[in-house]
Amino acid sequence: MLDRFKSMEVFVAAVDAGSFAAAAAQTGMTPQMVARYVQALEDRLHVRLLTRTTRRHSLTELGRQYYERCVVVLREAAAADALALEAMAEPHGQLRISAPYEFGSLSLVDFTIDFMRRHSKVEVDLRLSDERVSLPDDGIEAAFRIGDPGVGDSTSLIARPLRPYRMVACASPGYLAQAGIPEHPNELSTRACIGFVFWNRKVFNEWIFRKDGESIPVRVNCRFQVNGAPAQLRAALQGAGILLAADDLIRADLEAGNLVQVLPGFEGPSRPMHLIYPADRQRTAKIGRFVEEAVRRFAPSP
Repeated sequence: MLDRFKSMEVFVAAVDAGSFAAAAAQTGMTPQMVARYVQALEDRLHVRLLTRTTRRHSLTELGRQYYERCVVVLREAAAADALALEAMAEPHGQLRISAPYEFGSLSLVDFTIDFMRRHSKVEVDLRLSDERVSLPDDGIEAAFRIGDPGVGDSTSLIARPLRPYRMVACASPGYLAQAGIPEHPNELSTRACIGFVFWNRKVFNEWIFRKDGESIPVRVNCRFQVNGAPAQLRAALQGAGILLAADDLIRADLEAGNLVQVLPGFEGPSRPMHLIYPADRQRTAKIGRFVEEAVRRFAPSP
């Protein structure tokens, strides 16, 4: 008795190729063996799937419906095999990732280097840009996005939530000694603040704090503004004003006393962050492992 699953594969190949002879060339069988597999299916189902002539064959109505179901079954089986192979495969090859400039150059670089140490056959091409990239158009295999993940109702992309991207207000001890320590976000409008200029030239000068569920927006006076977080940090260390920056950027200087947190009783702005990657069940081991470890490393707090 011929294998049922193999018979389905040969049947689909015969339909796609258009003849038993053409299917035989693709599968490495003889035309007679292709015909035997198709006949075995028909005998088991007690129906005619193909109408044969001396030159070609065509699907019956029931044969067309059966063919469509076979295609789905074979695709699902291939996906299941790929998952099993992925579990056994060692990640290798080049991995192209996209991330916003500040998050990428601070937190993500350390994680990526550790990932490469754990998986010595993986190479990483990290593209840093505050502009939103298109994964298929730009050849990106995984992208970190801050704010709206931008996938909408797409079924081709998956967005995994990560920890929020949190901002902290701080300033140098020298600046605070001169200008005074603000006790409420509204006081920031009378202080010198350090603004960030986005790639589209928009200045981030509306800072939103929260306390007890209340949102407190403040439009700050950005006497100095710049389009790079490292430059912002240096300006704050020089006493140029109050800085609102990612916790990762300023953590070391806060711990060293070079900067002092401002308004510690208020929660600074935060934005959602996601990891975006293709919804392909046959993705490679390098993508699967990177997604798994990145989601664990940057997981939301309980």
